[in-house]
Formats: sequence, structure tokens, C-alpha cells
Amino acid sequence: MTEAGTGSTGPSARWLSVAALVCGVAACARGDSNEIVLEFWAMGREGEVVAELTRGFEASHPGIRVNVQQLPWQGAHEKLLTAFVGDATPDLAQMGNTWVPEFATLGALAALDPPVAASAVVEQADYFPGIWDTNVIDGRLFGVPWYVDTRLLFYRRDLLAQAGFDHPPRSWDEWREMLIAIKRLPGAEHYSILVPLNEFEPLLLLGLQQDEPLLREDGRWGNFRSPGFRRALGFYLELFEKELAPRATNTQISNVWNEFARGYFAFYITGPWNIGEFKRRLPQELAGSWMTAPLPGPRGAGLSNAGGSSLVVFANSRRQEAAWKLIEYLSQPEVQRRFYALSGDLPPRRSSWEGSALSGDVYSAAFREQLERVEPTPKVPEWERIATELRIVAEQAAHGALTVDAAVSELDARADRILEKRRWILSREAGP
Repeated sequence: MTEAGTGSTGPSARWLSVAALVCGVAACARGDSNEIVLEFWAMGREGEVVAELTRGFEASHPGIRVNVQQLPWQGAHEKLLTAFVGDATPDLAQMGNTWVPEFATLGALAALDPPVAASAVVEQADYFPGIWDTNVIDGRLFGVPWYVDTRLLFYRRDLLAQAGFDHPPRSWDEWREMLIAIKRLPGAEHYSILVPLNEFEPLLLLGLQQDEPLLREDGRWGNFRSPGFRRALGFYLELFEKELAPRATNTQISNVWNEFARGYFAFYITGPWNIGEFKRRLPQELAGSWMTAPLPGPRGAGLSNAGGSSLVVFANSRRQEAAWKLIEYLSQPEVQRRFYALSGDLPPRRSSWEGSALSGDVYSAAFREQLERVEPTPKVPEWERIATELRIVAEQAAHGALTVDAAVSELDARADRILEKRRWILSREAGP
């Protein structure tokens, strides 16, 4: 058994030659048969539909069978950690991109650089670069993107036109001008944008668009007092101070789609899953009145987050070579196109968009453009805890309890406390 990240076993020892693979197939046989059984854990809707894809894999790879275990997203992270501690991980799994740094740091995952280098299927250049980068930890690859997720603008074209604009915003200054103009439109009480206070993502996206990273010194310290994040937080709080956005959580909005339809707000930052929801839930007469657009940045086209899930192989699997074959199969553009048809998840490869329903969908076009400009969140195991603090502090500031200066200082203090163990570990690794 080998473990990634320990430095005790090199990549060549983990990924065997073709001749050794033949021997490995026999060694991994169950009972009297030569069948290999791969344990594959997948979450949510993806876990429901992937069984349809694995049947095709089994047909093209006789002697390998895939046992898919579906996990609910709620509790999946804890189950994976428990499996690692108990030495009971599957052969491969779907893993949220923000979880990859944590499990790679634990040594739970096998590095995939050698099989990718030898693969005729998985071509790095075909993947959206920001999405691929979410799986690169300390210069080594620990996952292959399976589907992608990012956030951008859904907006009311008709309301924007009433305010005097014939295009979506292309910079923060233009966006601010549009938001103010929409707020001034006559009619019932309304706002320009919905920015739910129980979501950290809108502020995170504004922060990712800055020149400075959110954490500094290799993730040892918070960097929220940087000029860039101050600018992001200032823009974010301006939305509430000028009453361009309601001070509300999404649970306080009775129905996002109904409120969007009646013009209670004209902009909404959300993800690709809402394309189908907006098509189904908005009145037919509004079919041509809404559209999607990439996020604007401080000085032009803006970045968004590199989300989604990847496929990972666990370091203690005795069936790594067979697991890699399944990853290659699921990475084929034609298989990814079928996966999109089954799940609605956006594919991570440019070639997978070609010749699919996505290529002709006007609402998906903005996502295709935005995916060329996405950025991973900080690749430290503690990031999700820091993101929770980001939401809490931002909500306090939006209600006027904290100034910008106080909020960024508080964020740095909270992040620094969370990162204390990381600093200690890194200092021990660096030695005297």
C-alpha cells in the first residue's frame, strides 16, 4: 500500500507498467473469477446518473465491474474523512474541488501526474485552466475535473433597457451606474440586485477579482486587509448602503423566481443549475426578457470561482490502474456530453461543449465565456471554515455593525486563528 504526499514512494512505483497491470488484474480478482470490482463513491444527483455511464465502461472493459455508492452531499465530507481514518476508502470518488487540498494534505489521494502524462484521453490543454488548477496542490495533480461550476449574472434585459442600457455591465463602474439607474425606475418598491446575506459567494467573487490573494505567505495568514479586498468589501457594502440590495437572506425571499419575474430585483449572481429553473419557473411572456452575462471586474472582464467536482483515486487502493481506466472513460468528450444530458452539469473540457446542446443554448454561452476566467479559492484545508467566517463578518458589516476597516481586521484575526495549526506544521517541515 502506498500513500501520496509522504515522499516515501515515487510516482513510478505507484503507477505500474502495462505488464505489471496484467499481473495486478489477476491479483485483484475476487473469488475464482478474474473480475475486478471498483468501489466508486459519488454524491447527489451525479451518484444517481453515473451508473448509466458505468454500464458503458463495463461493456468496453470486460473483467472490470463498477460498484457505485451514492452519498448525499450532506455528510459526504465526514464520511470520506471517516473512511480515510478507518482505512476504508473506496478506489475512486467524486470530490468537490474545495475538498481536494484537504485530502491531498492528509495523504489520502494518489498523485495523478504519471497517468495523465501517459494518457491519450486526458489532455490538460483541453480543460479550462482555472478548473484544472483546483486539483494542483504543491505542484502535483490529485484530481481530474469531472464537471464544472461557476457563478455569474442572471439579469432582466427589459429592466436594464428601461434604465437606458442595451448591454450587460463590463466593469464595476458601469455596473454601479446601471444599479443606481434601475433603483430609480418608477413603480413598486424594488431593488437592483439580490445578494443574499447568508451566502458568502458574492463577496468571495469580488475578492477573487483583485490583484492580491485572499491569503498570504503560502496560506499562513489572512490577507483581507489588502487594498484589493478592501475595495471588494467596499463595493459589496455599497450595495446595501445605497439600498441597491435588500438586507435579506435567501430564506427571507419567498420565491426567488417569482420576485425576479415581478421585478423586485434585476440582477442575481448564481450558477448554471438555475438556467433550467429560470426556464421552467418564469412566465412564458418573460422568456425573452432575461439573460446571463459574465461577471464584470473592477476594470473590465471579471473572474469568477472555479467550482465543481473532480475524480480522485485513493492512495490505498489496490486497483489504481483500473480506477484510472474509469477516469479516462468518464473524461471522454462524448461521455461528458452524455453526462451533461443526464445531469445538467457543465463539462470541464472545451471539446465537450462542441456538438452538444450547450453549444446552441444562449443562456449557457456566458458560462462558456466565464469558464475561461475562473480562479480557485485558496488551496488550504481550512478554507471552508474561513469562508464561513467571511459570511458571518460580511453580514455584520452589511447591517452596519462593522466598518470596512473593522471588518477586514476581524476577518484577518479569525483567519489567522484558523490557520494557526497550518503555520505550526509548515514551520516544523521547514526545520530550524
